[in-house]
Amino acid sequence: MKLKNIDNGNRFDFGKTSDNYAKYRDIYPKSMYDRLISFGIGKSGQSILDLGSGTAVLPINLSHTGARFVATDISENQVKYGKQIADSKGIDNIRFKVCSAEETGFEDNSFDVVTSAQCFQYFDPDKATDEIYRVLKPCGIFCKIFMDWLPHEDEIISETEKLVLKYNPAWSGGGFDKYRYRYPDWAEGKFNIETIHSYDTVIDFSREAWIGRIKTCRGVGASLPENKSAEFEREHRELLNKYKEPLRLKHQIHIEIYRSVK
Repeated sequence: MKLKNIDNGNRFDFGKTSDNYAKYRDIYPKSMYDRLISFGIGKSGQSILDLGSGTAVLPINLSHTGARFVATDISENQVKYGKQIADSKGIDNIRFKVCSAEETGFEDNSFDVVTSAQCFQYFDPDKATDEIYRVLKPCGIFCKIFMDWLPHEDEIISETEKLVLKYNPAWSGGGFDKYRYRYPDWAEGKFNIETIHSYDTVIDFSREAWIGRIKTCRGVGASLPENKSAEFEREHRELLNKYKEPLRLKHQIHIEIYRSVK
């Protein structure tokens, strides 16, 4: 994938990180899933399309609700690993499909809910919104989720970001400031905002888990050549040796829920 507004237009591919993604990216806290359920995401019998699903972290963790999921991603490798994880857990209410968010191939009015976790920035917003609107049933829900670390409030995260930039100066995924909501242009005429919910949380990582998490970072495993990625990992390990486990890292979770106006 190559987007002019991300990483100075340099190419990245999360499919290169699928092995580590499967091991280290199931990191959303239980509190997030509890909030989603309280907001009506995952009701029994709901049909839910998860766009940019990666290794299907969201559907797998909501599968116990009795909703029916379709996990989609543009990366065949991500979808393959997601299916393997679901099969290993005996989860049978998730279907998988390789497709883009802008062109899913599903029928009109097919889903009660569409979710997008940690990936909407990689979509063409207007085309993806048209597609979300098309496949949602009347008064259907679009749930957009984002979780990011807080480098200005956490020393370990700040040091990690500096190291990523040392190896990949074009990486534009750092320096996150707390999110401030503004009704987006892409929602105009299609969606009304129903819920805006942001909260701070601390997520515990072992050193190994944080190293694995960063190996899946767009600025590292998804873009660096293998030799540079290995060099980065060695230096990252040295950096983390001075910190005690668990690494209690500060994050912000932001949930937006939109209701279709059709």
